[in-house]
Amino acid sequence: MSAIWIDEQTESSARVQNSMKIEREDHKLEKRLCREVGRAIVDFNMIEEGDKVMVCVSGGKDSYAMLDILLKLQKRAPINFELIAVNLDQKQPGFPEHVLPEYLARLGVPYHIENQDTYSIVTRVIPEGKTLCSLCSRLRRGILYRVAGELGCTKIALGHHRDDMLQTFFLNMFFAAKLKGMPPKLVSDDGKNIVIRPMAYVTEKDLTRWAQVQDFPIIPCTLCGSQENLQRKQVGNMLREWQKQYPGRIENMFAALQNIVPSHLMDSKRHDFKGIKTTGVADPEGDKAFDADEFTAAALPGRTVIGISPLTSG
Repeated sequence: MSAIWIDEQTESSARVQNSMKIEREDHKLEKRLCREVGRAIVDFNMIEEGDKVMVCVSGGKDSYAMLDILLKLQKRAPINFELIAVNLDQKQPGFPEHVLPEYLARLGVPYHIENQDTYSIVTRVIPEGKTLCSLCSRLRRGILYRVAGELGCTKIALGHHRDDMLQTFFLNMFFAAKLKGMPPKLVSDDGKNIVIRPMAYVTEKDLTRWAQVQDFPIIPCTLCGSQENLQRKQVGNMLREWQKQYPGRIENMFAALQNIVPSHLMDSKRHDFKGIKTTGVADPEGDKAFDADEFTAAALPGRTVIGISPLTSG
């Protein structure tokens, strides 16, 4: 009996220790998310005194996490600002329209549900088998811009994260022949709204874990169906595979978005190549395009840069 009792005590102690470890990890994750969102807000002056921020909530893990973190930061921020959660119900068949209002009401956050049947428009205009995202996104964006004005919002917060921003950069490079990404802050195409992405520094991995911790009532986007061959999905798979083979590559690429050297690209609108003249003064950057010793901590102050392994054939 004593041996059985000792085994039970040991198992119970192990469960308690494991539970405490998980709790500590969850707390560290919460602190990291708040720190990274707060850092982005400060770095890009996203939210200012007196702002009314429209937090776009779709029912996905990213927008739930964004609202959750902004509510936490609102309580401790040195400035006063309002938050209002806004969801666009696009009238997709089977959409559980009760989920978000019930969740937002439980939170006690002001919210607005905008009902617009964009589903019928998209499915009528786009031929069967073609990607629906582009038109859906344009329609949704226009509606949200209008709603922001009607609600008196000064900022529109979108739930894109670091991985989204890198994917967009490569999508533009591969399919649109542009070095263009997804900025953390911009003026909307109608010129009337400021759009912010407070989770610009946050990884999708952390958001996935936080959604599990918080048990958000996730609503899948069924408008697109599976659409396994979406270009964005392919690029996302490519980036994940790179990170698996060369840990740190994602961090390097994201740092590169904040460390641009126009003189070493080929856009004459951004750099006066025609007007280049000798100066007689040594330039430490000079004609270097890529040298291994550039990849040191000194090259990017405040950042840890991971070396790249040599490529092998096959």
